[in-house]
Amino acid sequence: MQAEAAIITPSGAVELIRSAAALIFDVDGTLAETEELHRQAFNHAFVRHGLDWQWDRAVYKDLLRVTGGKERMRAYHARLAAAPALSDADIAELHRIKTAHYAELIETGFCPLRPGVAELLRSARARGQRLAIATTTSHGNIDALLSQALGARWAAQFDAIVAGDDVRHKKPAPDVYLEILARLKLDASDCLAIEDSANGLIAASRANIPVLITRSMFFWDDDFSAARVVLDDLSELGAPK
Repeated sequence: MQAEAAIITPSGAVELIRSAAALIFDVDGTLAETEELHRQAFNHAFVRHGLDWQWDRAVYKDLLRVTGGKERMRAYHARLAAAPALSDADIAELHRIKTAHYAELIETGFCPLRPGVAELLRSARARGQRLAIATTTSHGNIDALLSQALGARWAAQFDAIVAGDDVRHKKPAPDVYLEILARLKLDASDCLAIEDSANGLIAASRANIPVLITRSMFFWDDDFSAARVVLDDLSELGAPK
């Protein structure tokens, strides 16, 4: 069993949250359990493109160690010794099909925010805390999810939004978090990152930002020993304070 974080109680988590000037959220797996829909969308794109690839949950869980959809497809392709060549244009077209189908799946309304997320966002805004997003996913994917969950003007709730394509290196590199700190003009110690994966934890930690982990479907058994708080989900925080 992995060692857990130094602060693991809901009361300790609440105090850590309340003391932060800004809360910085990851998206996939943190705000909503989106990864299963991403997996389905990738498989849809493969069929549409005439590839015989099929990512089951075990394969996808392993591929999630590679951050970024295009990077994930390239990594999988590299594993296949006799695979036909895929150009950058092929990868881009696969990603376009995948992204469009993911948006269609989100529009069905079957991917709500995870427990406690909406309540934390509301209570943070009521306290005057700043909110930000730091993610490896694309702006289109963020909009597809949050326009359904928070309404068409969702972006107005966040002071800064940095996606994977906005920086040179994706998580576990700290780039998205360093860019968020620059946009917020805050010190790392004044912020709290809310993540669900080891890659996210490493990225935020490399930027010296303390991390609260909310375990998710595909990253449940990651090593979170460097996190300040580890929760199953944000509903453990209780009623907003």
